Amino acid sequence: MAKEVSDLTTIDLFNDEKRPGRPKTNPHSRSVQIKINKRNQVKRDKNKGLKRVEFKVHDSLFQQLEKLAKARNISRSELIESLLIESLANK
Repeated sequence: MAKEVSDLTTIDLFNDEKRPGRPKTNPHSRSVQIKINKRNQVKRDKNKGLKRVEFKVHDSLFQQLEKLAKARNISRSELIESLLIESLANK
């Protein structure tokens, strides 16, 4: 009898076969890993003296920020921070 991968009635024939892909290296599920990583990121940012600021901007302004950040070869976050610093220094 030939084994067919899609044949569910002979599933016991496939128990000893290795599945393709990377081996599982973390005991936690992906959702738990994401929470742990986010918590660690917040701790790192806090130790660096960083605070999270979130706001919404219109799509056209967002595209301008993206374009300017790419032209300066910096991240959007770094660009916004530099623009805020510059604006506050001018007051």
